[in-house]
Amino acid sequence: MTETISVDKLVAVYIRMRDKRAELLRDYEEADGAVKAQMEIVESKLLELCKEIGVDRLGSTHGTVMRTVKTRYWTSDWESMHKFILDNKMPELLERRISQTTMKQLLEENPELMPMGLNTDSKYSVTIRRTTSGT
Repeated sequence: MTETISVDKLVAVYIRMRDKRAELLRDYEEADGAVKAQMEIVESKLLELCKEIGVDRLGSTHGTVMRTVKTRYWTSDWESMHKFILDNKMPELLERRISQTTMKQLLEENPELMPMGLNTDSKYSVTIRRTTSGT
């Protein structure tokens, strides 16, 4: 015979586990942030050294340092960017990701507009909120 566990007990256990995960994540992020800050100082020194001696590659017994240029692109004017993409027929400038909210709204308002190749996955989930008086 299986034991029935009360909803109250399941919710309490769930909230304790969620709190523990949050605590672990905070501790990790704090420690990781400290190490990242130290790594940035070392990276800065290595970049300085590469610039100083005019090289893009340094070797050591522990590894190789390679100085590269990383360029990022973004827009502050999406309307103009959309026009540019359409005018130049270059949809490949956008990353391949569907806006979940916009697609959901489109299909709810126009179920007959189902795009070919669109995949969907729906599943139930639960959301658990802490009571304002409980801990």
